[in-house]
Amino acid sequence: MRHVEIAGTDLCLSAICLGTGALGSAVPQQEAFKLLDAFAELGGNFLDTAKVYADWLPGERSISEKTIGRWLHSRGAHGRVIVGTKGAHPELSAMRIPRLSRDEVVSDLESSLRNLGTEAIDLYWLHRDDPARPVGDILETLHDQIVAGKIRYYGCSNWRTLRIQAAQAYAAKHGFRAFVADQMQWSLAQPALGAADDTTMVTMDGELYAYHRDTGMPAVPYSSQAGGFFQKIGAGQQDRLSRAARLKYDHDVNRKRMARIQELSHETGLSVTQLVLGYLLSQPFPTIPIIGCKTRAHLLDSLSAADVRLTPAQLLYLKGGAHS
Repeated sequence: MRHVEIAGTDLCLSAICLGTGALGSAVPQQEAFKLLDAFAELGGNFLDTAKVYADWLPGERSISEKTIGRWLHSRGAHGRVIVGTKGAHPELSAMRIPRLSRDEVVSDLESSLRNLGTEAIDLYWLHRDDPARPVGDILETLHDQIVAGKIRYYGCSNWRTLRIQAAQAYAAKHGFRAFVADQMQWSLAQPALGAADDTTMVTMDGELYAYHRDTGMPAVPYSSQAGGFFQKIGAGQQDRLSRAARLKYDHDVNRKRMARIQELSHETGLSVTQLVLGYLLSQPFPTIPIIGCKTRAHLLDSLSAADVRLTPAQLLYLKGGAHS
């Protein structure tokens, strides 16, 4: 699998990142280990998790991180696999109350270190922002954890453009390590206005896209396949879409994009999955989509897109531009 070097770091990440939100919960540990083994065998070395993953379900807390930690230990994979985990997520019962104080960030970090069984997190993401808190206060906390050797690099998730710019400027002024990448909700499927299931999430928009294009900052998008929206529509499996997915994605813009995907698939021989992920993989700045797979078949299907490259004209056509 192709790998992507992140500027200013020693990170060399697989072109596709495996999202692990279901591991240990919807995907039991034995099956989760098989998925992780397959991903690694096929050249994948970048995992995405979070302290809060699956905490909305009954059972063991932080089960995704703990499952990864157990797998890393059993396979002796520490140092060979790059784990990005996220902290500073609001309490699930109070999503509009940010948790980005020094004590909250450090507490979450310490929990993640224990869960993953490691002394340092390769890439630590702030899961949400607190626009009312000065970026300097947040970066001082992260910088201290870098100095303490508990974080190697850090990034932001669900931050808006102006806040990212302010954080990068503060880091440059004070000689701190800056955010090395950014996570946002982004796929070829356009979410319907007002259909956000979590208003604290940030979706790629024109302003954020321009920032990534102009700075070259890597993007690591989640919901990269929109829950398999195009795959299910293309296979005539609309009944397999959840009610939330239908409300969010099943509208005229995406139906027209589905027709374009099918036309381009016929012309190129690329599958729906390869075109959907290829759209992200072919952007003018480093983009590493996060895939969420529960079966080996889904994993292989998604990884088949790793080396796909679409032309600028094809990217424009998929979004609704003229065919060339």
